[in-house]
Amino acid sequence: MAQIAECPECGNSRALLECCPHCGSPTPPILSADTIELNIKSDNPSVEEALDRLTEKIRTYQELGIKNIILIHGYGSSGEGGRIKWAIHNALENNRYADRVEEYHFGERVAFGSIAYNALMKQRPGLKHYLRHFKGGNAGMTVLLLGSVRRSA
Repeated sequence: MAQIAECPECGNSRALLECCPHCGSPTPPILSADTIELNIKSDNPSVEEALDRLTEKIRTYQELGIKNIILIHGYGSSGEGGRIKWAIHNALENNRYADRVEEYHFGERVAFGSIAYNALMKQRPGLKHYLRHFKGGNAGMTVLLLGSVRRSA
């Protein structure tokens, strides 16, 4: 994955959610892209841990200005989809993230050239770079379109 953030203090590339490794600045980075890939299953969390992490990451990324998350949740080895995948699908369909996620698209439904894919490209053309790899769709990922942060006056 390409770096999408730059330190506002020293100008070096840096991770989104950490202090700058070059100058130590805790100041939020300057973004060079509005989409990020998030592998929620990378260290084999439990279903609840994965859902809690997703909640935290959605909030943080949205506050940083990220507009789209390519969520990698895996498909599972059962042939029917894994527990994390189904828990995330269920959470989205039951509005667990409705305050932050404007729209979501399950990977298996956004195959290249499909109606859903074309509609998504019209709405968020920057996603083409990420979705072009999934010619037949990808049941192990979900696309999250984040809404604007609502600030109270």
